[in-house]
Amino acid sequence: MRRVNGTTLILAALVATLGALAFPIWSYADRSGTGQANLNASTVATQWGPLSATDRDFLVKVRLAGLWEIPAGQQAMERAPTEAVRNAGDHLVIGHTDLDQRVRSVAAKLGVELPNQPSAQQQGWLNEMSAASGKDYERKFANLLRDSHGKVFALIAQVRHTTRNSLVRELATDANQTVLDHITMLENTGDVDFDGIANEAAGTASASPSGPPAPNGQAPPDPAPAQPTGSPDATSRPSAEQTDGPGRSINTDRPAPTS
Repeated sequence: MRRVNGTTLILAALVATLGALAFPIWSYADRSGTGQANLNASTVATQWGPLSATDRDFLVKVRLAGLWEIPAGQQAMERAPTEAVRNAGDHLVIGHTDLDQRVRSVAAKLGVELPNQPSAQQQGWLNEMSAASGKDYERKFANLLRDSHGKVFALIAQVRHTTRNSLVRELATDANQTVLDHITMLENTGDVDFDGIANEAAGTASASPSGPPAPNGQAPPDPAPAQPTGSPDATSRPSAEQTDGPGRSINTDRPAPTS
């Protein structure tokens, strides 16, 4: 009898221990403040799949992108003295006109409210270009828009990778293609300040990059201060959270434009 009671107590203790170990695993996804809990709290159901806060933010930024980049492209087609800049403007107008029509259709189906005016910062970029002329105008046009388009890749990639909504996924695929086309056309102008873009990105990096050693064992030169080449300075560049919505999120100490 004592042996049976002892065995029973041992089994009960094992069950209690296993339960104590398993409970945190079972309940972790439901804990307030976890990534899963935040995702669930911000997601709504639709007939095309769950719609997350990131999905909705993406739709808003696509709309905002068109609201300032279409006028920017039209202005370039009218004012730019070189064919390369006029061609870039043409691609901006065509690409964002199509995306704008698409995003308004998708947002209407999903019940997402979209803005009807560009942000104050986006309007400021338009004003900055309007006040410039000649080569200064072309440099501002190429660098403001190239910097903005470059940063949107992170948001598009995140949305395309993680969205569970088929309408948003299709739009992200098209937006990625459009953004890459615009980046290519802007770079073809020959006015993009690649050093400025790289230095700005390095300034926001959180860790030193790792990689293979320099060729032939050569040590890299000491970093030199960035020298602007006529492109917008750091206060003018869109920040990482101020991408052109795909035209282009996903925080900085500057107000986040959404493209």
